Amino acid sequence: MIDFHEISRRLKEVVSHIEQKEKVLDKDIAQALKLDPQYYAVIKRRNKIPYEAIALFCKKNGLSINWILLQQKPKYLT
Repeated sequence: MIDFHEISRRLKEVVSHIEQKEKVLDKDIAQALKLDPQYYAVIKRRNKIPYEAIALFCKKNGLSINWILLQQKPKYLT
């Protein structure tokens, strides 16, 4: 099963690299996914994965959605 918290951890890793920030908060992830921070808090509490927002984020940043969702290599698309 796909785990919301694992996906969140990988998104934090990417956002940290993109924004050159050491500490990435949930509001930073919400902003990167173009979601309202309050909505992100709700879906986090409910363990609902925002697939469409993640897909758009991956496309914009050249990331493999398989790596974000399933931790399958490669991390970046070439």
